[in-house]
Amino acid sequence: MNHIILSVTKMQPPSAPNNVQPQQQQQQSAIPIQSTNNRSGFMTRLVEYLFFSHLILIAALLIFLAAQGLPRHHHHFRPAHWYPPLLASTGSAAILSLLSQWIAGCSPSKAFKAAFWLAPLSTCAVAVLLINVGSVASLVAGVTALLCAFFLSLYGCWVSPRFYYAIRVLTVSNAPPPLKGKATSLLTLSMLIGTLYSCFLIIGIGGARAGKNNFEALYISILLLSMAWTMQVIKYTLLATITRVKYMYLAAGNDVETSLALRETVKQLMGSICAGSFLVPILGGVWSSARAMKLAAGDTGEFLFSCADCYAGCASTLVMYGNRWGFVHVGVYNKGIMQASIDVWELFRKIELEPLINSDLTGSFCFLSGVAVGATCSLVGGIWAFVIHKSYATELTLFAFFIGYFMCRIAMAWQQACVTAYYVAYAENPQSPRFDNTIPDRIQRLRRLQA
Repeated sequence: MNHIILSVTKMQPPSAPNNVQPQQQQQQSAIPIQSTNNRSGFMTRLVEYLFFSHLILIAALLIFLAAQGLPRHHHHFRPAHWYPPLLASTGSAAILSLLSQWIAGCSPSKAFKAAFWLAPLSTCAVAVLLINVGSVASLVAGVTALLCAFFLSLYGCWVSPRFYYAIRVLTVSNAPPPLKGKATSLLTLSMLIGTLYSCFLIIGIGGARAGKNNFEALYISILLLSMAWTMQVIKYTLLATITRVKYMYLAAGNDVETSLALRETVKQLMGSICAGSFLVPILGGVWSSARAMKLAAGDTGEFLFSCADCYAGCASTLVMYGNRWGFVHVGVYNKGIMQASIDVWELFRKIELEPLINSDLTGSFCFLSGVAVGATCSLVGGIWAFVIHKSYATELTLFAFFIGYFMCRIAMAWQQACVTAYYVAYAENPQSPRFDNTIPDRIQRLRRLQA
């Protein structure tokens, strides 16, 4: 309990009186955020400046591509056959993403199992569609999708014994307090921004396709990279806001207004969020690939797999400098993403929570939900294009998957934020009465399995 009081005291402004009653603290709508040091503040402001500058440049590029390609009549490009399937896929992505979030909130068990089943099945369906297109590019993409579906199926079978605990954590982390009202409006607003941004980029990509110049591939690559970074920023802005609300309730019993948490996040934390949106997916991908390599290598001593442990060790070190759990301290303490990630990971190691974090399936659940929604959107756009203009089917299928995946990841940030805040709040005070025996029982089970 002393640790909770200390955490709340650290977040109070220096001029705050010391005789504030607990009841008064619980009625506060938000707790002011600390300031970062000068060096961290400079770096975060620089990254924030780069992000918003890149948005301005992307807007200029979109105007240029739209002016270059759309007004003209091109025999090689038919807007009436290219735009409707992709726009329909974008609308489907928004609807399916909100539906996935709603199901996950109402029935975590059904949503969890559905993600692990639907992701490989829908990916396999996309593979069949791409192979039937018949071009070389579609054949390569189709075989790749088929292999991904196969490995996703194997992964689902391998981790199925961990479903019960993962569903349990997802359920208990969503329980206190129920995020309704303004939090739902925040999620809807995030999805609306993501949808509109996707539509604008679709116009730009269509303009690049219509222009048919030597820089077409470069323009499209720039737009897709911009979409990836911007969608991640939207996702982690939502995640940092909700983790702050959940953490403050779990750590101190404070009910923080979601609207105020969002306002302070946008006002003070965008630099750290922009940096984390670039850094965390990369390091997370390295970490996930290292775990997959270690699993494939097993306990063999062959030289071919001897580097797996070394790679896994390097990945475990790298993930300390950028991970999604660090966004809790970003939102609450206004730390830079690297310092926040290091502090949280050291906290996990201190209380021997790292093996449990390594086996957590929340990230896999959100990823597979994104794959399932993305693949479904690919089927919507791809089948439409296959019927009316077969040569567009491959590219529209891939573009639709890209949009659907990131839209769903924005929606599932709610679930990921709840679990993330739950783990960090537990690591800081495992004895808090707000936690049940879910995590301790799992730790004991892992120790028995290792023994």
